[in-house]
Amino acid sequence: MRSIRAAAVGAVTMSLALAATACGGGSSTGGGSNDSPKTLTYWASNQGASIEVDKQVLQPELDKFQKQTGIKVKLEVVPWSDLLNRILTATTSGQGPDVLNIGNTWSASLQATGALLPWDAKNFGKIGGKDRFVDSALGSTGAEGKDPAAVPLYSMAYALYYNKKIFADAGIAKPPATWDELVADGKKISAKGKSVLGAEGGNVSENIHHVFVFAKQHGADFFTSDGKPDFTNDNIVAAVKQYVDLMAKDKAIPTGDAEYAQNQSVSDFAKGKQAMLLWQSASSNLKSQGMSDSDYGIAPVPVQSGTPGTGTQVNSMVAGINLAVFKNTKNLDGATKFVKFMTSDDEQKILNTAYSSIPPVKTAQEDAAFNTPANAVLKNTLATSASALPQVASESQFETTVGTAVKNLFADAAAGRAITTDSVKAELEKAQQQMPAA
Repeated sequence: MRSIRAAAVGAVTMSLALAATACGGGSSTGGGSNDSPKTLTYWASNQGASIEVDKQVLQPELDKFQKQTGIKVKLEVVPWSDLLNRILTATTSGQGPDVLNIGNTWSASLQATGALLPWDAKNFGKIGGKDRFVDSALGSTGAEGKDPAAVPLYSMAYALYYNKKIFADAGIAKPPATWDELVADGKKISAKGKSVLGAEGGNVSENIHHVFVFAKQHGADFFTSDGKPDFTNDNIVAAVKQYVDLMAKDKAIPTGDAEYAQNQSVSDFAKGKQAMLLWQSASSNLKSQGMSDSDYGIAPVPVQSGTPGTGTQVNSMVAGINLAVFKNTKNLDGATKFVKFMTSDDEQKILNTAYSSIPPVKTAQEDAAFNTPANAVLKNTLATSASALPQVASESQFETTVGTAVKNLFADAAAGRAITTDSVKAELEKAQQQMPAA
């Protein structure tokens, strides 16, 4: 493997402040070689109910690509709990795949390593042009003012899933539109012996997604306009406390969910154990676990008051998966062809249908298959009331430090320890101290 100029990683670390270099083939702005034109290695993220489900979805499409191009794709589906660490190791060692899925919130952090192929106008031209993709998806592909580090593959938004029978049994006529209504409905649901709302209190990424939305609803941002962490301002503290108080004070989230980190809350909802779930594009996952579409409804995530929208009415982060190419690939032409294939109209329809996500490609998104009532909520959320997480180089470390702070607070709540403004601020202060220096 040829080496490129080292790129400082610094802010892309998980729990430790790691300084490293990215290596690969080609120049600092170019791509790799075409030394191995007949093979590609692809790391896919675990999108379905299991890794086996993902293999069943993806392998027929990879076989189709091989038939069309003669290029064999070696597939590895990587669990979310391992994916970021695997990618970070690959950026420092140069021993990574040719093509990989990344969480769209990581785009700017991974971009900062210099290990990913930049998607400039020339590279976008090879896959049909940048204007094929919706703006909200392109907003989570890298730092502002730089060529994207990845291409949108699947778009998702959070919604409130609710069990129709549990609601009817509790005498609730419609899903809650505000958090106060959710808490009030929760008391009626609890009186009927059911859990109210599922959460993944041990999952740092899920924690970040939710407290980001609560922060927006409190008129706050985790970073200042010049990219510095601002985790301890009063509105951020109030936002995090409101989310954790759904367990600590309001008794809506069961204390056992403090340890959930592997989609157990989705399974609880699918099995009829709980009334509500906040999740990204959950329909295919629920179906795979035996829950009929007719058993649940889908509504926008609650806001503080009024209706979802921009500013303090944001009710979802812009969720999604991007497709990236490692700069040191030994099949640059094949990797580009693969990205073009995966983002083609036909494949976008197949893959996003399988995962109940929304195509980030405009023409595919307009297909009738994505005009279901469930998708209408998700599409409207992405178009009108979702906001991208901060596209800053330290975003992945922000997810780790603040997500862990929320995890610790949930653990305290589950143990019966008081969740106070001071205790929340103390956890967030520790998180901010772990962030890299500006």
